[in-house]
Amino acid sequence: MSKMAIQVQLAFEERFGSAPEHVIRAPGRVNLIGEHTDYSGGFVLPVALEHAVWIALRPRPDQRVVLHSLDFAETAELDLSEPQKQEKGWQEYLKGITKVLQEAGWKLTGWEGVMMGDIPQGAGLSSSAALEMACLRAFAEVSGKSWQPKIAAKMAQQAETEWVGISCGIMDQLISACGVAGHALFIDCRNLEMKPVKLPEGIRIMILDTMTRRGLVDSLYNERHSQCLQAAEILGKSILREVSLTELQAQSSKLSPLLYRRAGHVISENQRVKHAVGAMRSNDLKLLGQLMQQSHASLRDNFEVSNLALNTIVECALSAPGCLGARMTGAGFGGCAVAIVKTELEMKFHNSVKDCYRKKSSLNPKIISCNPANGVTRLAPLA
Repeated sequence: MSKMAIQVQLAFEERFGSAPEHVIRAPGRVNLIGEHTDYSGGFVLPVALEHAVWIALRPRPDQRVVLHSLDFAETAELDLSEPQKQEKGWQEYLKGITKVLQEAGWKLTGWEGVMMGDIPQGAGLSSSAALEMACLRAFAEVSGKSWQPKIAAKMAQQAETEWVGISCGIMDQLISACGVAGHALFIDCRNLEMKPVKLPEGIRIMILDTMTRRGLVDSLYNERHSQCLQAAEILGKSILREVSLTELQAQSSKLSPLLYRRAGHVISENQRVKHAVGAMRSNDLKLLGQLMQQSHASLRDNFEVSNLALNTIVECALSAPGCLGARMTGAGFGGCAVAIVKTELEMKFHNSVKDCYRKKSSLNPKIISCNPANGVTRLAPLA
């Protein structure tokens, strides 16, 4: 059992006086390529992280949920028999999950738990999706429901869209639910088909945290989603996934320059994801790196979701020893970049990026070397 699992179990015992019955782990994610495509039914290529949200819990005999967050030093208390009020904060993800499950006809059992996580907050690594999936798995365990990862991911997406107010795609919840250790997951966000793609030998995935933050609800994320829907409608399609580059170019006069750039990013990014899958399977690391760099340029220039910090850390990465490719990852407007690096040069890369970024930004980046992990799991508590 991992250090985090032991910590959360001990914290539960201290707070509630006895051992938990369940320990749940739900991972964050980093997306190698395929950004801002999921809500247009496109392709993505994320990996689940070792960094995760953990909940130690046991059922209660009443209709109450009591969840204490060690990270926020706050306790959420819900009465499942009463409607919830919308407020702000991490508790809203728990409330949203509760509402969606009740609407789906689940007979919910109350529970009490302690939660902690090591996913950097607001960094674009899907700490919110991990929280949603951990709460969903907790409800499934205490309510005697069989665990169905795809269905759970859809419910979590619904909760984030309808309750929290972020018009997100399905990628974050799906990779948290279905991740495969040692692999990226090639996901078709239109029909939710998934294919594991083994990480090539000799490379490491490096997450580069700029230490700048953004809030999705307050950002331009929902606006970008709306612009993609608008462009698709003008082109006579329901989503941009259904538009080819040839069709886009032939009908460019119908779109404003802004919508043309937005659509151009999504459509070309879908192609890049498919090429990246081929590159990984054939061990063509040079091509994979080039595709990541093209993705960053498109996100910066066409989708306009990068910022100075992200551009700076990507430039530092690309000039560092062992780097094969780098780009911003996540929603943008701050947060993290991702790079693929030759394993034997990992420490030289790490030190080079840290020095370069610190000189250019006066910020001290956090650099995480990661291994692709499994999706949501339930662990047996320590005896």
